[in-house]
Amino acid sequence: MHPVNAVSPRTPGTPRVSRGRAARLALPVGALAAVAGAFAYVGAVDPNEPGHYPACPLLRFTGLYCPGCGGLRSAHAVVHGDLLTALQANAPAVLGYAALAVLWTAWVARAARGKPLRIDPPPALLWSLGALVLVFTVVRNLPFGGWLHP
Repeated sequence: MHPVNAVSPRTPGTPRVSRGRAARLALPVGALAAVAGAFAYVGAVDPNEPGHYPACPLLRFTGLYCPGCGGLRSAHAVVHGDLLTALQANAPAVLGYAALAVLWTAWVARAARGKPLRIDPPPALLWSLGALVLVFTVVRNLPFGGWLHP
């Protein structure tokens, strides 16, 4: 009998499992591939043309713009290098794309060194971001906020 904490011997012919750099980078690279694929699709299929994407249900049924309205248009503009149009379509979305790019870069750098990415924002930051999104949503639906419409 083997002791409880003993490691079973390796079966001859099976490779040793070691978590090398390539294995540590597989998840961030896979995430990048998924996001790049989504942006490539939105870049190829213009959201400004009717019939390609479903309408925002909030806008359709209430006439109110949600915080995500214009997000596809902004992504399309980013893919085509038109930052001004992207910001006009949905500025918070563009800031979100940039923040996610920074987080992804930190994730890759830490994964390459074998360290996990720990994201632990303080509650005050999360509440502030939520408040900013709420203010953006309210202002874009008021008469003087028409410049925030996608």
